[in-house]
Amino acid sequence: MTDGTVTQTRQRYPRRNEPRPAPRMGVVEWFRPGEFERVEQALEQIKALGLRELRTGVSWSDYHRLEGPCWYDWLLPRLSREVNVVPCFVYTPPSIGLAPKISAPPKDPKAFADFLDMMITRHDRDFEWIELWNEPNDLNNWDWRLDPDWMQFSTMVGGAAYWIKQRGKKTVLAGLCPTDPNWLALMCHRGVMQYIDAVGIHVYPGTREFQWSGWNDLLDKVRLVLRVHGHNPEIWITEAGYSTWRHDEINQVEVFLGGLEAPVDRFYWCSLQDLDPALPSMEGFHVDERHYHFGMVKADGTPKLLYRLLAKGGLEAVQTIHQTAKVPLLIRSAEKPVVITGGAGFIGSNLADRLARMGRRVVIYDNLSRPGVEDNLLWLRENHGDSIAVEIADVLDPYTLRYVVRQADQIFHFAAQVAVTTSLSDPADDFDANARGTLNLLEAIRAMRRPPPLVFTSTNKVYGKLGGLELVENGRRYLPADERIRLRGIDESQALDFYSPYGCSKGAADQYVVDYARIYNLPAVVFRMSCIYGPRQLGTEDQGWVAHFLINALAGEPITLFGDGKQVRDVLFVEDLLEALLLAQARMPAVHGQAFNIGGGPGNTVSLLEILDLIGTLNRQPVEYFFGPWRPGDQAYYVSNIERFRRATGWRPKMGVLEGVSRLHRWLREYRFPATVESPLELAAV
Repeated sequence: MTDGTVTQTRQRYPRRNEPRPAPRMGVVEWFRPGEFERVEQALEQIKALGLRELRTGVSWSDYHRLEGPCWYDWLLPRLSREVNVVPCFVYTPPSIGLAPKISAPPKDPKAFADFLDMMITRHDRDFEWIELWNEPNDLNNWDWRLDPDWMQFSTMVGGAAYWIKQRGKKTVLAGLCPTDPNWLALMCHRGVMQYIDAVGIHVYPGTREFQWSGWNDLLDKVRLVLRVHGHNPEIWITEAGYSTWRHDEINQVEVFLGGLEAPVDRFYWCSLQDLDPALPSMEGFHVDERHYHFGMVKADGTPKLLYRLLAKGGLEAVQTIHQTAKVPLLIRSAEKPVVITGGAGFIGSNLADRLARMGRRVVIYDNLSRPGVEDNLLWLRENHGDSIAVEIADVLDPYTLRYVVRQADQIFHFAAQVAVTTSLSDPADDFDANARGTLNLLEAIRAMRRPPPLVFTSTNKVYGKLGGLELVENGRRYLPADERIRLRGIDESQALDFYSPYGCSKGAADQYVVDYARIYNLPAVVFRMSCIYGPRQLGTEDQGWVAHFLINALAGEPITLFGDGKQVRDVLFVEDLLEALLLAQARMPAVHGQAFNIGGGPGNTVSLLEILDLIGTLNRQPVEYFFGPWRPGDQAYYVSNIERFRRATGWRPKMGVLEGVSRLHRWLREYRFPATVESPLELAAV
């Protein structure tokens, strides 16, 4: 190799600390014949990420099936209209293989070049690059036992690469996993590399490669082989990924960022979507669970952390959260921290702020699965610096959870799936998040010699629909016919009646906490909460309905009322809840093992229609709303009897409905709708 060639290589791939252009970034997603809807879904997801590069598979074997030509005649043009496609051609038709399977070498190596020639003729406008096979060291893709010296492979790929170049296309050599420099040297020796424009690399740090020494070390070995043999192709990461099967989505973020920093020409993330759990992987049906969780999006379409951050704020948002997650726990400090699961959420972020202002150290334990909570996390770090440590993790990861719990002085458990409608569509996920996650936490606490005290937030939904409660209409609200309940609310003697998957999962968690306090003497207390509202609330139809109504009204969007709107709830301002939470920890010996109804109580009740009237007054214009059907298990009336907790601690709410809603209204205008103006009523209410 000449000195000029070596110099050119070094300029293309600067050393680690030198500036270099970012690689072209894309995603990997393969489609089975007939997956028309999934193709459209994937294209929408790619567009939302702002990407234009897609690597996808084209099965030579599938093309030989009856529907094969029609499928690819639709797929490749459809993809190429939206993205730059790199098709990876792989899988031998069993009928022409040395053995009757898709991983067998073809009897005639030239047949592969003939197939590619035909595909170029049919789809010349649909792609510029062609990748020649996929991970040939994987027996599922290429049975090298039938080709022990790789002669069949090098002959097949070398001949195909030569002809592809004659047809005006560019070639990518298949990547191996793990990368094998000796195999690459063999391809150079066999003459294959003279027709190759880019070399592919597949790497899965922490999932398929556990002795990972970093991108620079790997790429140095690849480039050394190429330099020695006088070649200077582009180097692409054609697959890099991380499986979130252990519910550790922040590690997927870390591997993604590491790949983007690698000195290569292109970087393809594998993959866009998780594998459908109803389908087999190449290894077989759920033989290896890791293979079902490589996507940025779950199989049901739910975005994971990486996808959501990229779609929301691009690479900068991903980098910001990753840096925030690297804040150390400082476990050797003399003062143990307060651990808040779900600490980036509405209640958790408010509590963390209060504790940090009190001088306490706080650990936020949150998987950031709820869109928008990352803003709360950044707000906490900006305001409190190192007083707030962050562990981006899931309560379904028992190992990380156990590690964090061991550092705790106190624990508040807010991590949960919070929506009734979500529980109806995916009850298994709802159970895992609420019941299994809580059990994992209880087990981590139980394993400690001195278990930290726990406050767990349950829900009034554990009382079910309250269908036996006789109600009367009174204007724009319902009232109990029983005067005693009207004056005092529903107390803890009300029978539990789990209704909806959400009610069952939260109810199970509720009872586990009570029973662990009884059986294992864990210092724990349960809050069965009514409607909480206040600043930093995201506000959806299922959770945080007061904020949801305000946000929609400020945005000029209509509101859907499920039911007739006369449903009554007691509402509690978040600052009053914080006082109750702190009192529960301070008075743990007195409240240990008990469940308490917590809400605004009879003095802070409001119907849905009445809250819309109040919002209309604050906005100085009526709120537009529509009616929808009642939702399963929805209570027409629920007001907390808070006397039991008042007697135990002296706590009572201080914030009235008018003042509290006005304060939330003002906060939303300032932070989410800064162009709006203040209302005279709001100023008078403060």
